Amino acid sequence: MARLSIGILGLTELLVSAAVHLLFGFYIFSTAVASDLSQALTDCFRPSVLGLATGDPEEGRNRQAAVLDASPPPPPPIVLVHGIFGFGKGKLGGLSYFAGAEKKDGHVLVPDLGALTSIHDRARELFYYLKGGQVDYGEEHSRSFGHARLGKTYERGHHPSWDEHHPVHFVGHSAGVQVARVLQQMLAEKAFSGYDTCEDWVLSVTSLSGALNGTTRTYYDGMRPGNGRTMKSVCLLQLCRIGATLFDWLDIAWLKNYYNFGFDHFEMGWRKTGVSGLAELLLGNAGPFATGDWILPDLTIEGSIELNSGLRTFPNTFYFGYATKRTRKMFGLTVPSAVLGIHPLLFLRVLQMCRWRFPRDAASSPYKGYRDEDWEDNDGALNTISMTHPRLPVEHPSLLVADDSKCLPLQPGIWYYKIIEADHIFFILNRERAGAQFDLMYDGIFQRCRKHMFRSQ
Repeated sequence: MARLSIGILGLTELLVSAAVHLLFGFYIFSTAVASDLSQALTDCFRPSVLGLATGDPEEGRNRQAAVLDASPPPPPPIVLVHGIFGFGKGKLGGLSYFAGAEKKDGHVLVPDLGALTSIHDRARELFYYLKGGQVDYGEEHSRSFGHARLGKTYERGHHPSWDEHHPVHFVGHSAGVQVARVLQQMLAEKAFSGYDTCEDWVLSVTSLSGALNGTTRTYYDGMRPGNGRTMKSVCLLQLCRIGATLFDWLDIAWLKNYYNFGFDHFEMGWRKTGVSGLAELLLGNAGPFATGDWILPDLTIEGSIELNSGLRTFPNTFYFGYATKRTRKMFGLTVPSAVLGIHPLLFLRVLQMCRWRFPRDAASSPYKGYRDEDWEDNDGALNTISMTHPRLPVEHPSLLVADDSKCLPLQPGIWYYKIIEADHIFFILNRERAGAQFDLMYDGIFQRCRKHMFRSQ
């Protein structure tokens, strides 16, 4: 009887979680569509200004070119890297994942990377987005995980002059920071054929609620503790897997132009696989969810330890992190810090993650010295301990910042970090929700990139 009650409770929790996530996804999608329709109607009724300009167009172009030649070189671009289920500029119409923060600086790029693809694949995509060319996922990796080696082609990169003399700043939200770190490691290892890269192509990495050491939320969503690579038979992630598989199999061009999970290189469309291929995909015998080449395994504690074991903190790169939390201590227990301050999408997970206990039947704890209580503070998606700085499997140099002015000048090779009160999506999607804190956050990030993160020539 007790087992039946637990089963019913678990099924109820699954249905509630699925409904909340589905409603939120529908809200985001409908908001984007409504915004696009509104913009289209505005453009339709806006008076045309064609032909109103006077003077010689060629003379105007020459004058503009002369101004550009006399201008100082532009500052290093700031590249905003989205997290899981995220999107870049050009997807979901005019909706901004970073809630318009990219408009605060004249040299900001917002790449669109795979929403559910692995950290490795997203890092490869990010390189070619910036440098230009056809995405090469790597021969060995592609063969191991059963997908095409080559992907999308960028006719012209968004920062084609990218090298150690023209570096970039990366600002990664959630899993986005791991994409930046993996890419920097690839640059250091000269992993891109035909390019003489090095780690100094990256000037700084800023982590905003970054998944630096994994999260216990992956286990609530359906990953199995102990190995961190496989899913439970019935869970939220299985529903996500089925939905993403059907989306890619249907291969509706206009819909994938609007939003894309990023699995095009797995060639899961109906033209390639047919009905029998769909059955194999849904049964979990083929595709990214069968091979493990998608993002969730990289976000488990075990997967993050495996990923981090090959990543370094480099001595010429600046690092800064913002760790978020929506929990506090009450009578010796960790509880949500505010009911109204937590987004409805995240409240249940904040509560659950406060009470996380690693299963006793797991093969072993994720690492030596692991304690459940260290992972209780969280923001509804990630544990606060995971967001401060890379600490697994080995701890990287770090410094807690209480006062910005007292940590200047910043030193490269050290992870400076702050802990702030916010949930995981407080600084994305909806600018009004964060209010003045939104401006303080991004103004601080951009100002730090421009004024305090530079190399002496």
